[in-house]
Amino acid sequence: MRSAAVTVHESVHDPYAELWFAEPAGFMDLPMNALLAEWDTPEAEVLHAAAAPLLASAPHDMARQQFIALLASGQRMLGALREVGTVHCSVGLHRDDVGGGVLPLFSMFTITWRDTATAPRAATAARAVTASAGHRHIEYLELPCGPLTISEVLRRPATDGGLDSGLPQLPLLQVHAHLPHPDCKRLVVLTISSTAVARREEYRALLRGIVETVRFEAPMRVAS
Repeated sequence: MRSAAVTVHESVHDPYAELWFAEPAGFMDLPMNALLAEWDTPEAEVLHAAAAPLLASAPHDMARQQFIALLASGQRMLGALREVGTVHCSVGLHRDDVGGGVLPLFSMFTITWRDTATAPRAATAARAVTASAGHRHIEYLELPCGPLTISEVLRRPATDGGLDSGLPQLPLLQVHAHLPHPDCKRLVVLTISSTAVARREEYRALLRGIVETVRFEAPMRVAS
């Protein structure tokens, strides 16, 4: 039997990291620090160097302007996520093995920190899904990382007073995992979001697989 290949990220040796997890195949990290870098910093220079070949290969000026507009839109989205405590964001592309669709399924995976009132971890995990409306299919688990809850929220697009925003008016499925930190003063929320609502069971299984790898202690230090 051939064992699955595992790539160890350099972050396992980061002395300032507070959370470790394994991301499955099909997800690509978005470099938030580089994409949101301040002007005239080394990170911004890396972004400019990466974008330069794409801009140079554009067939005409309109295509270049469209690329710049898309990049700016992505930066605004990531900036909004960072303002609410998001520290990790990646996009997922997976083949629809269940439905047999031609196009891959698109999703987004985020990790967000939230401060909470000091309380036992089990109470915090339960309160996270009962304090706000809309959570359904709630599941409470005890895993190596501690107590947690997994739930789902289905969000409908805003009508904007009847105005057409030009965006597809599709419902958004969000599968959340709420994991209280051992310090009992905060929790981390792992979320997979997708408009492929019919694949809720598959996305739930995908998130649970990620959650099972989460550790609040450096795995290499624990192993040694």
